[in-house]
Amino acid sequence: MVGTKVAITSDKPQTTRRLVRGVVNRAGGQLVLVDTPGVHRPRTLLGQRLNDEAQAAVAEVDVKVLTVPADEPVGPGDRFIAEKYLAPGRAPRLAVVTKTDRVEADALVPQLLAVSRLADDLGFTWDEVVPVSAVTGHQVELLVSLLLQRLPPGPPLYPDDTVTDSAVDEWVAELIREAALVDVRDELPHSIAVVVDEMALREGRPEGRPLTDIHATLFVERDSQKAIVIGPKGARLKQVGTTARAAIERVLGTAVYLDLHVTVAKEWQRDPRQLRKLGF
Repeated sequence: MVGTKVAITSDKPQTTRRLVRGVVNRAGGQLVLVDTPGVHRPRTLLGQRLNDEAQAAVAEVDVKVLTVPADEPVGPGDRFIAEKYLAPGRAPRLAVVTKTDRVEADALVPQLLAVSRLADDLGFTWDEVVPVSAVTGHQVELLVSLLLQRLPPGPPLYPDDTVTDSAVDEWVAELIREAALVDVRDELPHSIAVVVDEMALREGRPEGRPLTDIHATLFVERDSQKAIVIGPKGARLKQVGTTARAAIERVLGTAVYLDLHVTVAKEWQRDPRQLRKLGF
C-alpha cells in the first residue's frame, strides 16, 4: 500500500521490534499504517516490552486489521490475537487474507469462511473480509479504499511526500539486521541487535558522486554467537555487509561505505540497562 519498503522481513518470529509506520496518501485522505511487534509468549524483558508496545498501539488506532495468510490454516495464534486485540473496543475491524496468489480459487473460499467463523466464535463481526495479493496487487487498492472510508475526518498527520516516520539511522540499522538474519537459526535471530554508531556524508567527494560512511555495531549475547555472525575468516559478516549495503544505497540514493563490528553484550534481552542502551 505504501509503494516502497518501510519494514524489514524475514522468516524468523519477532522480526519486528519497533512500531513501524507507513504513510499512504490518496485523493481521499491519508492512511498511517501501524505495524506492531509480533505478539508472543515472552521469555525475556525485551519480549515483554514488545508485547506491551503492541498492546498500547492497538488501543490507539482508528481501525484494526488482522492479516491471515491464505496458504496457512487459521490457528490458535490467530484466535489469541483476535480475542485479545481485535475483539475489545468499538474500532472497525477488518480481516485481510494475504498471499492469495499462492492458492487456487477453490482453496480460498474455505479460508475466507474460516476467518469469518473466527469472529463469530468470539462474538463480533468483521466489517470486511478482504482477500489480497501484495505480489500481484490484487485488491490492494480496494483495501486502501475500505480503510479510508472508516477513518475519522481530520487533517493529514504527515506531509504528502512522507512514506514512514522511521529515523534514517534506525532504518539503516534494521536493514543491517535483516541481512544478518538470513540463514541463522535457533536463538540467534532473537539475540541480534544493531546500532548505527556514526553516519555522515564523506567530505571532499566529487560533485555528483556522494558517499555515505556508516559505522555500525551488531550486538549478540554470547561469544559462540559472535563466531557464527562473523563466520570463517569473516566471510559471513562480509556477506551481511554486501547485502545490507545494497539495500541501504537504495534507501539513501548514494554510494555507501559500510563498516560493521560485532560485539558481545551478555544477556542484553534481559538487562534493563542494556535494553535502554540499545533503544528498547
